Amino acid sequence: MKRFFSILAASCLLMTACAQKNNQNNTNQEKEKPEMKKTLVVYFSATGTTKAAAQQLAKEHNADLYEIRPEQPYTAADLDWRDKQSRSTKEMQDKSSRPAIQGRCQNIAAYDTLWIGFPIWWYTAPTIVNTFIDAHDLSGKVINVFATSGGSGVEGAAADLKKAYPQYKWGENRMMN
Repeated sequence: MKRFFSILAASCLLMTACAQKNNQNNTNQEKEKPEMKKTLVVYFSATGTTKAAAQQLAKEHNADLYEIRPEQPYTAADLDWRDKQSRSTKEMQDKSSRPAIQGRCQNIAAYDTLWIGFPIWWYTAPTIVNTFIDAHDLSGKVINVFATSGGSGVEGAAADLKKAYPQYKWGENRMMN
């Protein structure tokens, strides 16, 4: 009988030790699980074309949307690229131009991946995109670029952004006409 209780006690100790080890393994596995990566589609749209592309991209990537809104909205006259005195022409002639934007993306730190989209202006990104990038710390994020255009490609605009912000990790480029 004494032997029976010794075996029973040893079995209980072994089962308890195994259960604790199992719990530790489960806890470690939970800690080792990669966090869900979150994606944010950031866009500037002067006429609505880029907004539609941003919505499509957000749907494809199950991403959130954030619109870059100018403090002073662009009028049709502001966007007349044939007028050398138009607001957009003046902004694009001055690469240091940083048109004011409404607010900041308050939860930018929650995202691992960004898609930044815009219409191509003068073969590159509108300077308001630089205003957004300058206003946010995008360290540790993968930044992808998408654009809309009536005839230009996205590669030149993406190269310009990479050159202006070499400290960031740049991913893919996508034209979305």
